[in-house]
Amino acid sequence: MVTMSDVARLAGVSKMTVSNVVNGRPGVSEPVRQRVLDAIQRSGYRLNVNARTLKAGRTGVIGLAVPGIDQPYFGMLAGHVITAAKARGFHVAIEQTGAAAEGEADAIAQSHKLQFDGLILSAVALDPRDHESSTTWGDFPLVMLGERDFGASIDHVGMANEAGTRAATEHLIERGCRRIAAVTGWSLDGVHAASRRHRGYAEALEAAGLRADPALVHLSGMSMEDGRSAVHDLRKAGVDFDGIVAVTDTVAHGVLRGLADVGLRCPEDVRVIGFDDIPASAYLTPSLSSVAPDHRWMAEKAVALIAARLEDPARGPEEHTAPFTVAARESTR
Repeated sequence: MVTMSDVARLAGVSKMTVSNVVNGRPGVSEPVRQRVLDAIQRSGYRLNVNARTLKAGRTGVIGLAVPGIDQPYFGMLAGHVITAAKARGFHVAIEQTGAAAEGEADAIAQSHKLQFDGLILSAVALDPRDHESSTTWGDFPLVMLGERDFGASIDHVGMANEAGTRAATEHLIERGCRRIAAVTGWSLDGVHAASRRHRGYAEALEAAGLRADPALVHLSGMSMEDGRSAVHDLRKAGVDFDGIVAVTDTVAHGVLRGLADVGLRCPEDVRVIGFDDIPASAYLTPSLSSVAPDHRWMAEKAVALIAARLEDPARGPEEHTAPFTVAARESTR
């Protein structure tokens, strides 16, 4: 059986450092923490969950609630969360919320009722500040994923939405695009992924001295069909465009299909970039350029926040934003 001492030797750190990483305690630098987590994964080390839960009165299970596991992004996210949780001795129970506030609130209530050790919730519609049950959530380890503004009241791990989409738009501008369309979500009102990513798109155009033409902004949904339909709608409206920034990779996949439908080549006629860098994007023809947040980092941070909250329920909430890169592929070359 692999022990904590074995992990410490493999990582070149002390046993106490390994314990601090596993239990989410502060005081460990990010490079050291990553080295320990890599050693845990390579060695196959697992905590003695039964002993820990008996001692601490815990179940050893954390919840993960996402809009739908049939969506490629959330399937990828679940895989990363399961891996990160396993390294800390947790099992993961997954629930679908349907991207509805009622489903998201119910996921919190059920996780509490089933005595999960905590919940990681990818929130799309729920605002805890507006929910009458939120006062009872304070003593339950809860980490919010997603792009809403949670008011610094709950541990939150999000993406660099504005900065990422600004970088994506600048990437197209650097490659000569001047009429860049934004195929985004159903609304730009409020604070959510679509509105934040649109803001980054608009900032990049303004910085480059390009006119923000409202005709280039297409409100749709978040599915592949929405991306395909957006291209058809833009063509029917006679809108001229040489680049497209899609709100997600899933939407961008539909955009590529739509371009093929109307006889436009990518990247020769129109360059396309998405957001999320889901695995399938690298295998399309053409392969899709995308804003690539560090999903593994997000999952590990979320699980670490659950562990830290279990160790110290009185600690203050934390806000974290995942680092990102732009994965440049054939769709923008």
